[in-house]
Amino acid sequence: MPLHPLDLELPKHVDEALAGYLADRRALGARMEESFTGAVDALADFVLGGGKRIRPTFAWWGWRAAGGDPESPEAAAVLTAVSSLELIQACALVHDDLMDASETRRGMPTVHVRFAAQHRAEDWLGAPERFGLAAAVLIGDVALAWADDMLFAAGLPTDALQRLSLPWRDMRTEMLAGQYLDVLTQARGDSSPDAALRIDRLKTAAYTVERPLHMGAAIGGGSPALVDGLRAFGRDIGVAFQLRDDLLGVFGDPAVTGKPAGDDLREGKRTLLVALGMQRGADVLHEALGRPDLDAATVDEARAQLRDVGAVDAVERRITELTASALSALHAAPVAEPAAERLAELAVSATKRTR
Repeated sequence: MPLHPLDLELPKHVDEALAGYLADRRALGARMEESFTGAVDALADFVLGGGKRIRPTFAWWGWRAAGGDPESPEAAAVLTAVSSLELIQACALVHDDLMDASETRRGMPTVHVRFAAQHRAEDWLGAPERFGLAAAVLIGDVALAWADDMLFAAGLPTDALQRLSLPWRDMRTEMLAGQYLDVLTQARGDSSPDAALRIDRLKTAAYTVERPLHMGAAIGGGSPALVDGLRAFGRDIGVAFQLRDDLLGVFGDPAVTGKPAGDDLREGKRTLLVALGMQRGADVLHEALGRPDLDAATVDEARAQLRDVGAVDAVERRITELTASALSALHAAPVAEPAAERLAELAVSATKRTR
């Protein structure tokens, strides 16, 4: 079945919806307080400056899976509604970068670093790092609040809004619970595979794939069988997506990923890759994990040990197994075409990516 132009150019349309919404919010902010436009501009730069638009894409195809028609009058409202997920993502990333003390994102300074640099350049009072922290917290909060505003002002029918309110509420709570679990796990030094997978399930899988699919299907009035099938598919693909991210965090090319090589090791991320490496005797990880000054030679040694003890192969096998189980759930669900074929393609692209 041929794809509709909206299907084919969905990321472009998501960007246009976000740009229009953020421009409107900027104008409102300027009327309230002119200085606030600096914060809004930073958020707009962050949101529009990169990203794969994975969450809106899965939400859109959840709607299409429920029989949503891009030629229908509600298609524009659906597009706006699913685009709001990028503001949820912005909140998560801005706060995540702050908590991890990350200096770059997508090859650019992170938000807290950007505002600390502005403080230094202007020679303002107080500590630049504290100002950067405060600005990042507030800008992330703005993104979360505006995600709600964008969704509920999208123009969806009342019954559709009622149906999607449950996955929307649960998604935000799951994301924050997963983020807290991530911070807590690092503080406790818990390097168990079970803890790593619980974080993946809550922090990434739920709000990256499972709940966006659930939202889209809810907007389209999908059956319980469809919702259950899409959620099962989304859970496994979401975890596989994060496991690929974990591999890229250690082995990825900085020119492609936009983050320094081995950054996950410097940040002390307790990923499944790290957990399996430590469990299997990759001793250098005890020295490397959580060291901000980690040098390239130690990163290379950690990479070699992770390969030698079989941790990399084990994670690759888990990705393959999760992708297979996800596709099985997808094929068993009553998914309308062309969504079934497109979701299968997205499953592969999300788990075999290089950035």
